[in-house]
Amino acid sequence: MENKVEVKTAKLTAKDFASDQEVRWCPGCGDYSILAQVQRTFPEIIDVPKEDVVWISGIGCSSRFPYYMDTYGFHGIHGRAPILATGVKLANPKLSVWVATGDGDLLSIGGNHFIHACRKNIDIKILLFNNRIYGLTKGQYSPTSEKGKVTKTTPFGSVDYPFNPTMLATGSEATFVARSIDRHTKHLQEMIKRVGAHKGTAFLEIYQNCNIFNDGAFSVLTEKETKDDNVLVLEQGKPMVFGKDGSKGIKLDGFTPKVVDLTSGQFSVNDLWVHDEFEESPVRAAILSTFTETPGMPTPVGVFRQVLKPTYDQGLDEQIEAVKKKKGQGELAKVLFGGNTWEVN
Repeated sequence: MENKVEVKTAKLTAKDFASDQEVRWCPGCGDYSILAQVQRTFPEIIDVPKEDVVWISGIGCSSRFPYYMDTYGFHGIHGRAPILATGVKLANPKLSVWVATGDGDLLSIGGNHFIHACRKNIDIKILLFNNRIYGLTKGQYSPTSEKGKVTKTTPFGSVDYPFNPTMLATGSEATFVARSIDRHTKHLQEMIKRVGAHKGTAFLEIYQNCNIFNDGAFSVLTEKETKDDNVLVLEQGKPMVFGKDGSKGIKLDGFTPKVVDLTSGQFSVNDLWVHDEFEESPVRAAILSTFTETPGMPTPVGVFRQVLKPTYDQGLDEQIEAVKKKKGQGELAKVLFGGNTWEVN
């Protein structure tokens, strides 16, 4: 009788995902928190060998991320992270492909690559570090800087209208759209886990403080005295309640959201909007995205929308396998020299 030897695989820890590179961000930068939460959650969510994890980045402070993860990585050029990640995933579908990017990198020169990655539903995970400023190049306004923002390139205030990242991702049909905050560490860990579990394009916007060039951009959402009245934590199947002691709620009249006082006696939790992240229509997720642009509304954090549909990489892989079974199909010479071709003298 043959003796079978059971091989036990050691459980990975956060240290297993920390590289030997010195972390070179400014002291106090929110990127440190994001890196820590990723390393802490990866042992729980990565279901492939560590060698099958890849981080892709473009240009910016956030794009140093691959250096600090003890996985494979690629530091690309400005704005190209989504298309590089797409290529990696298509070339080797078994890989777990992650993107670390910033608001300038992803939403300026990289905007077109981003929307098409969402549209195609590539199975990649995109973490957007949004500090509403260009940090690496020393403080110019970015595609998410608020209107009127005074920076080195807008000394009299920006006249530009900012992108709304969650709205853009929703409109581009990303199948997973969420938001968290660098200082909300437990919530951020939960959102990273949700991103890792999703099959398809998973987009997580992370509000990240740049304490050098845009310090306090999100302080109203992180300070103890103000955060309860300004942050709405989205929870599946639960009414939208926020405020100190749960004193406020969100009521949806048609397509118009309104803040109501739950202590007035006029409204109860039964009148409130109940969150459904699995709703097929993107309309309510888009309404949630407008909260950040509507005075008096809280900032939603959590999963805005999650739907499942076939991924581009899955479809392409199935198509390749089907063509392989058909003799004479998929020949490059026929594509290049068959059909409508002509010679130019």
